Amino acid sequence: MTLLSFLLHRSRLTTVILILLTGFMAGASNAGLLALINTVVSNIHSPKTVLIWSFGGLCLVMLFGKLVSQIMLVSLSQGALFDIRMKLSRQILSSPLRLLEETGKPRLMAALTEDIFAINNAVVTIPMLCMQIATVTGGLIYLGWLNWVILLWTLGFIAVGAATYQLPMMRVSRYLRLGREQGIALIKHFRTIIDGTKELKLHRRRREAFLTQELQASAADYHRHIFIANTTATAAAGWGQLLFFIAIGLLIFLVPAWKPVEVTTLTGYVLTILYLMNPLQYILDTIPTLGRAQISIKKIQEMGLSLARSTEEIGTEEIAEPSWQSVKLSNVTHSYQGERGEDFVLGPIDLTFHAGELIFLTGGNGSGKTTLAKIVIGLYLPQSGNIIWDGKLITDKMRENYRQLFSVVFSDYYLFDKLLGLDRPEIDIQAREYLELLQLDRKVQIKDGLLSTIDLSQGQRKRLALLTAYLEDRPIYLFDEWAADQDPMFKEIFYLHLLPSLKARGKTVIVISHDDRYYDVADRIIKLDYGKIEFDKSLDESERASIDSYVEESKILEMDLAT
Repeated sequence: MTLLSFLLHRSRLTTVILILLTGFMAGASNAGLLALINTVVSNIHSPKTVLIWSFGGLCLVMLFGKLVSQIMLVSLSQGALFDIRMKLSRQILSSPLRLLEETGKPRLMAALTEDIFAINNAVVTIPMLCMQIATVTGGLIYLGWLNWVILLWTLGFIAVGAATYQLPMMRVSRYLRLGREQGIALIKHFRTIIDGTKELKLHRRRREAFLTQELQASAADYHRHIFIANTTATAAAGWGQLLFFIAIGLLIFLVPAWKPVEVTTLTGYVLTILYLMNPLQYILDTIPTLGRAQISIKKIQEMGLSLARSTEEIGTEEIAEPSWQSVKLSNVTHSYQGERGEDFVLGPIDLTFHAGELIFLTGGNGSGKTTLAKIVIGLYLPQSGNIIWDGKLITDKMRENYRQLFSVVFSDYYLFDKLLGLDRPEIDIQAREYLELLQLDRKVQIKDGLLSTIDLSQGQRKRLALLTAYLEDRPIYLFDEWAADQDPMFKEIFYLHLLPSLKARGKTVIVISHDDRYYDVADRIIKLDYGKIEFDKSLDESERASIDSYVEESKILEMDLAT
């Protein structure tokens, strides 16, 4: 996809044609001014009235064409960039989680930032580029009017010059592509600096190794590739400028010796070529910018097509009050590359979750607990087998609605600073009550759904994530190692009060946990061992703790918003 086709795909054809026409009109007027000036200089004693009016008219046409083309293109380009940002963002959010994890955050960030900016930088040059191309075209037409034989010679010289110019520009394109790949690596390292600041500050040798072996190597490669690309482009542009003077030298010294030429014609050629130097130089200088945009468009297109091929079909039907009786996993399998490079296979899994259950999901590290959880909630797609919701097979059309059953706090959760999507009239009142329950009311205030701060300790941030899950009020809750960062008091509140309270409200709760001292709170315990179910055990009354007292105590701590 070229830059022009990129704009054509996102705008009306008539708009693009009008932009190009006004740009060429401005350039043609520029060339007309050149011809007019040369005529006046060559015929100093000719009548001036018509020429003065012609000069003024061409100036106005050039100004009008330049302004109209630039204003229209700014509007068109910004609209197109807005559309592609939104389209790419929607494609990312509607694509399978596994695909996004394989693509990697640095590549996604590069597409949303560097590639978009590269396209923008190229798009804004188009009006001036059109005008300069029109100026060069008009100038060549004027040269043909002066002497078509010399024009043919000039065109041949330009063709040779263009061919010699393209050779280094191929090298420029190659190094720009390499530079973009190193730019992705740099984004990854910059994320490491931000996310791993504490660890890098505390370990000098690690910090120096990161700076010298990782960051410096990528930064040096990026610098080298971009430096080679820019210096090669500069050298090519200098060579192109030198060609103009070579052409003028040939016109002055060789052409008159080969064939007699009138002084006015020769003067017109020299003046025109000198006049065309700046427009041609602009065209040559713009080529690297267009090359960067072309690479970015190709990368975005490749990612967009890849995402589009794998994009899930989003259901648009809203579920006012999601309800359910059972979710069944039937012969479900899912495989991926493990930490040591081996293929890890989860399954086949056969499980059924019922409404109102409190389930603990256990197993060693790497046993597949989080992967299974992501399959259950619809973020990972089973590679074989089916998920059945109340007797209905979950298809791509149903998957979005199926996900609305779940409120989840992941171990690698993301904490929003606003209660997005929770715009109920009473949301602030409900949130304040939960802040008090979670002992965060002295740290955080909420007004119009906006949290006053999320700059808290890890345990407190997890409590805020839990608050959001509470406010979502979904039928099924899933907590992935939620208590791992909590102090003993809050662990006890979580296991002995919050979980039983959710169950008492009719919620189904799935807890991924290693805290075996609280397993007797559960109705069921499911243990995984390297992708397989080791056991799925229901606890009878003699094995379970008496949670009635916990429920009563939690009712004192928590106001049941349903009442």
